[in-house]
Amino acid sequence: MLPQKKEEYYTYSDYLTWEGGERYELINGIPYAMSSPSQKHQEVSRELGGQLYNFLRGKPCKLFYAPFDVRLNADSYDDTVFQPDLLVVCDKSKLDGKSCVGAPDMVIEILSPSNSKHDMLDKMLWYRKSGVREYWLVDPDTKTVMVYIWDAPEESEKYVSTLYKDAEKIPVKILAGCEINITEVFADE
Repeated sequence: MLPQKKEEYYTYSDYLTWEGGERYELINGIPYAMSSPSQKHQEVSRELGGQLYNFLRGKPCKLFYAPFDVRLNADSYDDTVFQPDLLVVCDKSKLDGKSCVGAPDMVIEILSPSNSKHDMLDKMLWYRKSGVREYWLVDPDTKTVMVYIWDAPEESEKYVSTLYKDAEKIPVKILAGCEINITEVFADE
């Protein structure tokens, strides 16, 4: 439960004190409640995570699953915290034991009716601005994956996007040699 404050502005320090079973994300100090993922969402997350985990085993990059905090502006206001469905971090100095401080290398968000606009607009802008190099939007309903690659995050207008539909495998650009078998990701549906 959110504590009562006179002003509706919170930081990561406030966020850590919240009790109860609800999950929140913070954007510019404003909390947004997160709904529980559906069965379909969980099945897609499990398969994507399994394939990434198997590829990353024994390698320096690490995979994390929600809920795991990503603090995109920890070096300034520390008022924006996301919990992406899956994320890959290759720079261990960004891990503080309970969160990723700064931009992960890769973020995967699985769309659902309650979060698609938020993931496709608000969060995508934050990820791009903060330096995420690869962003996937996975849509279980349409069985599609939109992949955004930002080779030069500091030039946030420059990116390549590719929509994968009816593809068998999708290459993970930031992980040389890694391909996700998308047919298997959507197989349980």
